Amino acid sequence: MKSISKILMVITVLLSAVNSFAQIKNAKTETVKIYGNCEMCKTTIEKAGNVKNVATVEWNKDTKMAILNYDDKKTSQDEILKRIALVGYDSEKFLAPDDVYAKLSGCCQYNRELKPVAKTKDAGMDMKNEHSNHGEMAQTNTAATQNAPQLKAVFDNYFSVKDALVKTDAGTSSAKASELVKAIKAVEMTKLSNEEHTVWMKVMKDLTANAEKIAVAKDVTKQREIFALLANNMYELAKVSKQETPVYYQHCPMYNNGKGANWLSKEEAIKNPYYGSKMLTCGSVQETINNK
Repeated sequence: MKSISKILMVITVLLSAVNSFAQIKNAKTETVKIYGNCEMCKTTIEKAGNVKNVATVEWNKDTKMAILNYDDKKTSQDEILKRIALVGYDSEKFLAPDDVYAKLSGCCQYNRELKPVAKTKDAGMDMKNEHSNHGEMAQTNTAATQNAPQLKAVFDNYFSVKDALVKTDAGTSSAKASELVKAIKAVEMTKLSNEEHTVWMKVMKDLTANAEKIAVAKDVTKQREIFALLANNMYELAKVSKQETPVYYQHCPMYNNGKGANWLSKEEAIKNPYYGSKMLTCGSVQETINNK
């Protein structure tokens, strides 16, 4: 009887899943690993990932694997995993913010295998004693790679787009925006600091969308309109990420019929990306960001 009961339960779950899948148009199914422990985790993960007629998530607490079924015209794997991370559960693409994980019930606090662990000073000394000079060099190179700012390429390409707009060069602006899109997609989330990770999850979608729009826009006026939308997101990132040199948050009071617009610059001197040579020095420095 117990075996029959289990079979009926499985059939019921499968029929329920099939019914849910049938309501989703343009359905795409993927399997991903999401870390968690128990039935409470399952409830939270699935509730965060599910969106009526858009996405369903079925998570297995034993295998830690989740079946994502979603309308790829309305959402994406990244969006689903981001929502799940924001309620406390890590995946290979998105790590949960530390403060959210800390608030999970004790039974739900899984082993964070993907969370980078800082080496202690003693551990570093032991490593040094165990290896030859060759080993020491390898450690130095590895540390340099791990400590390389993950967002550096994002900022570098953003500044390149800004410089092209200062020169009123739509072609170069479009090309540099394409490079910015690539830089955004190349960021390794697990190597970001906690502060960077939290902000990155918040701004990544808008940053990508607006960079893509600049890349395909042929008119510099349109590019400038979209560039103005990047300012707040880039400013939030600049506030939490390390910069090799100071970054200046600047403001043009004239743009957008007097509503104004902001931008980031590596130079303190004003070079206005919204008007170029027409009003090159229109603007002022609002804040100097110096995070080393």
